[in-house]
Amino acid sequence: MLYILIAILMFGLLIAVHEFGHFFTAKLLGVKVNEFSIGMGPELFSRKKGETQYSLRLLPIGGFCAMEGEEGDSSDPRSFENKAAWRKVIILVAGSFMNFLTGVVILLLLSIPARAYLLPVVSSFSEGYGLEDSGLQIGDRFLEIDGHPVWIFGDAKLLLDRAGDTVDVVVERDGARVVLDDLHIPYQERQTEQGMTRLRGINLGAVERPATLLVKVEMSVKQSLDYVRMVWFSLGDLIRGAVGFQDLSGPIGIVNTIGEVGSQSATPMQAVQNVMSLVAFIAINLAVMNLLPIPALDGGRIFFLLINTVVTLFTHKKLDPKYENAVNVAGFFCLLALMAVVAVNDVYKLIQ
Repeated sequence: MLYILIAILMFGLLIAVHEFGHFFTAKLLGVKVNEFSIGMGPELFSRKKGETQYSLRLLPIGGFCAMEGEEGDSSDPRSFENKAAWRKVIILVAGSFMNFLTGVVILLLLSIPARAYLLPVVSSFSEGYGLEDSGLQIGDRFLEIDGHPVWIFGDAKLLLDRAGDTVDVVVERDGARVVLDDLHIPYQERQTEQGMTRLRGINLGAVERPATLLVKVEMSVKQSLDYVRMVWFSLGDLIRGAVGFQDLSGPIGIVNTIGEVGSQSATPMQAVQNVMSLVAFIAINLAVMNLLPIPALDGGRIFFLLINTVVTLFTHKKLDPKYENAVNVAGFFCLLALMAVVAVNDVYKLIQ
């Protein structure tokens, strides 16, 4: 129960941080902010400072940044609607940037005890696979696989698993960068103790990279970028049908997962580390998803800004805001419907 409460608070914190990104850049770029609220629902505390009402609300499930002219026409020259397109884009992107930055900071804090980072290398070749003359050599450190950078140890297996029988690889060999194109390293069926298994025959080992402060910052950013890539891979798998709708999880499923991760950890310290690592992934997931060109999300609003810019360029007239509002309202209800279906799916999986 404790971890579930922590998960709910973490969700609220991530949304509040997102809204703070909008708030900070709006103030910085001269947009009038009518209210900035931490939490939702009934108001617990409110104080007006300058032109902005600062509120604390009962439900710790997010917050909001209400900018002048954000939802309709306003004659105020400092309204969101009357600002230049580039200012609007910065304000809209700032929320996702803050979520991404939150993920980086969490990973950096988790790296404090680290003494070294493991980087993937070829340790050996399994017998009978015929890979000794494939072009790879024992000790090669993976830098890229099929054009995707290898940032952390787990990337090598992930990217090799997603590759076809022919793979383009870039490795570091004796301190030099070596490009190996069109390596033929197909999966082959082999009998193991677990039964017939498809394996490539490449065994991975690791070399250590000392974890200095600068290296910790670098690897925290790379881990965050790796999370971004994992989200894109998952979206691609969903579109291609490689994963099904039943594999999706919403807030209920994620909160349950955080609870399980915390409760199944061996020690309280390990529980904190595991939960915070998952929270970092969720923060970066939110950053990516919110920038997708979907109506009612920041990415959808940015997409409409680009359309409006193109329309204005050719017609010298702005697109009527009612069209964007109509699409956003429709998109909002579609998102609510999707969230409801995913929530039912999450509850069904919990019951099972």
